[in-house]
Amino acid sequence: MGKFKNVIWIVALIILIVLIGIIGYGYYRNATMEVTRPVATMEVENFGTVKFELYPEYAPETVANFITLANRGFYDGLTFHRIVKDFMIQGGDKNGDGTGVATTKDLRDDGDDTEYTIKGEFISNNVDNKLQFEEGVVAMARSDYTNYSSSLKEESYNSGSSQFFIMTAENTSLNGQYTSFGKVTEGMDIVHKIEEVEVKAADDSETTGNTEVSTPVNPPVITSIRVETNGIDYGLPETLTPFDYQSWLYQQYGIDPSTVTTGE
Repeated sequence: MGKFKNVIWIVALIILIVLIGIIGYGYYRNATMEVTRPVATMEVENFGTVKFELYPEYAPETVANFITLANRGFYDGLTFHRIVKDFMIQGGDKNGDGTGVATTKDLRDDGDDTEYTIKGEFISNNVDNKLQFEEGVVAMARSDYTNYSSSLKEESYNSGSSQFFIMTAENTSLNGQYTSFGKVTEGMDIVHKIEEVEVKAADDSETTGNTEVSTPVNPPVITSIRVETNGIDYGLPETLTPFDYQSWLYQQYGIDPSTVTTGE
């Protein structure tokens, strides 16, 4: 009987040692495994190359959207249409003036001319995105309809589409308010060169009331953006129907939409 108990104890000890080994190896593997994130390479005409890492763990919908648009050539030939020194450079608008959004045909082969937006992935929109707005962070631009009514938070938060911006300096006021989804790893000097270009007030600034001096005299051209996904398929983002703020303004206040700006 005593020998039988000894055998049981030995077997139990062996099982315990094996389990400890498996658990220990799992912790070791997780601690040493290199996380391979998608990397975007952006070529800017007459300026150079900028590379930035994308963070699907913080903003999966935004990363999927950006990867799809970039690898389908959407950004090729577009410009940085808004540049604010010591703040950010903004591009990705096919209209070139801050009013453009992508359509479903930009996103997939069976799409059409229907415009779309995606969910804003940041704390104020109930998404735990921990990527802070430091120098070099890449983020999604969006509109701010709360200028017209504080009730339009959801419409504002979920108004991003194709436009993105790159921070040229830290700005903590954006933390939790905009979707940060990447960070420059190479070419930050190129980003700073772009922010030095000559800017002016927009041509329609008198009618729109936008006095910001941020429109490049000669907008820098994005030759191309391509994203290396390392064989991972990030899929397509869930698309949303854009808020029709023009109809809303007219219905609420009888305001002519051509005289206002949304701040995207």
